[in-house]
Amino acid sequence: MVGPANGSKTPKKPLIFYYAVTLVVLMLLNWLLFPMLAQRQGTEVGYDEFLSMVDDGRVETVAYDKQEEQIVFEGKNEDGKAAVYKTGIFPDQDLVERLLDADSVKFASEIPTQASPLLSLLLGYAIPIVIILVVGQWLSKKMMKSMGGNAMSFGKSNAKIYAETETGKTFADVAGQDEAKEALREIVDFLHNPGKYASIGAKLPKGALLVGPPGTGKTLLAKAVAGEAHVPFFSISGSEFVEMFVGMGAAKVRDLFKQASEKAPCIVFIDEIDTIGKKRDGAGFGGNDEREQTLNQLLSEMDGFDSTKGLLVLGATNRPEVLDPALLRPGRFDRRVVVDKPDLNGRINILKVHSKDVLLDESVDFKEIALATSGAVGADLANMMNEAAINAVKHGRNAVSQKDLFEAVEVVLVGKEKKDRIMSREERRIVSYHEVGHALVSALQKHSEPVQKITIVPRTMGALGYVMNVPEEEKYLNTKKELEARLVELMAGRAAEEIVFETVTTGAANDIQQATNLARAMVTQYGMSDKFGLMGLASQENQYLTGRAVLNCGDATAAEIDQEIMKILKDSYDEAKRLLSDNKDAMDQIAAFLIDKETITGKEFMKIFRKVKGIPEPEETKEDEDKGRALQEPRANPKAQVGQGEQVNPGSQTGPEDSDGNNDSENKPEDTVWSHPGNDRNL
Repeated sequence: MVGPANGSKTPKKPLIFYYAVTLVVLMLLNWLLFPMLAQRQGTEVGYDEFLSMVDDGRVETVAYDKQEEQIVFEGKNEDGKAAVYKTGIFPDQDLVERLLDADSVKFASEIPTQASPLLSLLLGYAIPIVIILVVGQWLSKKMMKSMGGNAMSFGKSNAKIYAETETGKTFADVAGQDEAKEALREIVDFLHNPGKYASIGAKLPKGALLVGPPGTGKTLLAKAVAGEAHVPFFSISGSEFVEMFVGMGAAKVRDLFKQASEKAPCIVFIDEIDTIGKKRDGAGFGGNDEREQTLNQLLSEMDGFDSTKGLLVLGATNRPEVLDPALLRPGRFDRRVVVDKPDLNGRINILKVHSKDVLLDESVDFKEIALATSGAVGADLANMMNEAAINAVKHGRNAVSQKDLFEAVEVVLVGKEKKDRIMSREERRIVSYHEVGHALVSALQKHSEPVQKITIVPRTMGALGYVMNVPEEEKYLNTKKELEARLVELMAGRAAEEIVFETVTTGAANDIQQATNLARAMVTQYGMSDKFGLMGLASQENQYLTGRAVLNCGDATAAEIDQEIMKILKDSYDEAKRLLSDNKDAMDQIAAFLIDKETITGKEFMKIFRKVKGIPEPEETKEDEDKGRALQEPRANPKAQVGQGEQVNPGSQTGPEDSDGNNDSENKPEDTVWSHPGNDRNL
């Protein structure tokens, strides 16, 4: 049997174990310790001393202990105090006559050695009862603590209370959310200057709901509001209202608002409010009575408190569509503050905030990093900055460089280099041509993004190779031509395999998946199909989480949609084959160079491409050369082609297939964390 890992905690014992231990201890005490304490201990003396005491008249009572085979007697010590003595038996025929001659000596069957009845009562009953009560109370507290509280505090709120300025956050700590901060600054100003608003008849909003994807800074914004307003801040998660006993959640809501009213003006922040704020079951069957009672109590409390006291309720969720309409109406949550993914300037500011305590060298350019991380949220950027600092330490540098930042983003995108994976010579050729196919089609198309890096070095997330493209500027919309060009890029890896090797491999699985999802979005959501026109055939669910599209049509229409998608994908594949067949010489030379170098930059790729096509090299200024050197460092981007040409958006966990065709990830392109702002998540 394998023992617990080092540092792991010992499993907790059941409560019956502690009861059993207590009973065993009490039995041992009653058997050994208590009798000894209750017994009068006799002093051992010699036989000659016993005779001397008899002659002196200090012996009062004498008895023979058959069990111990010794003489036990009561007498007085040298101080005149009564005591019990013991002595051994000696063959003395005159002992009885000597004892009879002593007038003070009395004979008894036994000498009582028990202590007072009071002491016996204490030792036999009182002390064990006290021990049982103490242990029982301790076990009760332990059990109640494991259940979320104790018997006397089931209805008490578990909200963490921050006193004034104790949140330690202000609006200066929040970057990339200027619109959200502006909406909340008005609330802060109201808490500071309530008379200015009351004079004109304005009232403080009762509640503000912060909605947005995970990691955008909703909780941070709530703490910043409290820090700016210098008022007490009550913070609690929605899950803490959920109890195993019906009615306890409602009691906690009452207690929370009671505490908040006593400390008003203050802010009550309920994180993940969708836990208790879900839509109620209209049928009345199959619902959760505890959750609904908690929600009803929350609605009642938000209606009941006086807004003039300065009590503000902030809620945060990334699932606003599941909230009960009664919770969202004006008078409860008056404002909905959207905390969305930051744009380019927002990401730059976020990087600056998280780099305050990080040593940076002169090569760091936050704009380049921000362009390469389109769709990243604040938590992602904070993690990348920390990873970059770790990379700098690992490589023995005293400051973080641009290379460290690009490596950090690359690790998030496709994982670390998997140096122990050794591919055969034939597999290296296949992967090389696959990646070059993606890159070459990107260079040949007008509406594609420029190639930044091509590599066939395997990665820990399953990629056998990938192509990186970095946009020249941030885009919020995609044209139909750009999406069609994207489809051709996705198909180019498989097309290159078929042209060169006259067969295909499993390496294009993720390419096909992404292309299918993109084509489906073009047909069902974007109105870019000639057959269906502007007809909306799908709707988006969980906007801030998965963004999954659900078809809103019949089975017959769904079959026609599949046919239209197949046609779009076939046309894209044919176009990819045409482009690669017309430029096979360039593909062969670039693939040979890639096999030799394993990793090439976009600049090296374009140099070979121009040489084969007979295109003159563009003149570069010194600024362009410096920028080119910086861009040669490993970097991530909004669209990276992984595996054998498989593509993944930054932040997605979409894994490419390994050499034997097993896809290492189950996530789909619509599950990506990052995406082009304004574009559908399927992109």
